[in-house]
Amino acid sequence: MSAEAEPARRIKLAPSILSCDFTRLGEELSAIAGADWAHVDVMDGAFVPNISFGMPILAAARRASNLPMDVHLMIERPERYLKEFAAAGADSLTVHVEATPHVHRAVQQIRELGKRAGVTLNPGTPLEAVRPVLGDVDLVLVMSVNPGFGGQKFIPHSLERIRTLRRWLDELGSEAELQVDGGVSPTNARAVVAAGASVLVAGSAVYGRDGAQAGLERLREALK
Repeated sequence: MSAEAEPARRIKLAPSILSCDFTRLGEELSAIAGADWAHVDVMDGAFVPNISFGMPILAAARRASNLPMDVHLMIERPERYLKEFAAAGADSLTVHVEATPHVHRAVQQIRELGKRAGVTLNPGTPLEAVRPVLGDVDLVLVMSVNPGFGGQKFIPHSLERIRTLRRWLDELGSEAELQVDGGVSPTNARAVVAAGASVLVAGSAVYGRDGAQAGLERLREALK
């Protein structure tokens, strides 16, 4: 990695449990014990064309692991359920700007619950949509695939979006994490970090045939 691309920040890895074997949830979480966060993708079948899981699975994951639970709400009107997800074990809650007309209020509610507040937007949504709340959040998530399904390919133009958001956050003097989710793998992880990301979400790249621990180690090695 070049001196220009070398990040000053510590890079965090957040495996997405959406890709794990839910019949072995406790074991799958144990396998990623060396990660920084566990990423929990919640889908409602309305905001995105798929349904994943809700509070009971999050609560089970919370009981099975000491990892911080990073909850990504791909649901309509997420403010209706913030309190319930916080009670179920979320450490951070990320909402989509497209999912609510009251994103600033949702961010405030998350903060009032004592959780890290995150905001995100789909690949086709202009970045300007999150700019008004950048000074109020603890995390900004760049979706590098269209949300709703795992195993998709990284959208190359996402790198430019990451660079722009990194510049905006730096101009604000913000310490918010810049997270990237979608198609992240050992082949592109260094480019994603060089663009300015500080948290990498990976699902299928971690939960592969040889197990999540090996997948996590491959991702870490790729960043060296």
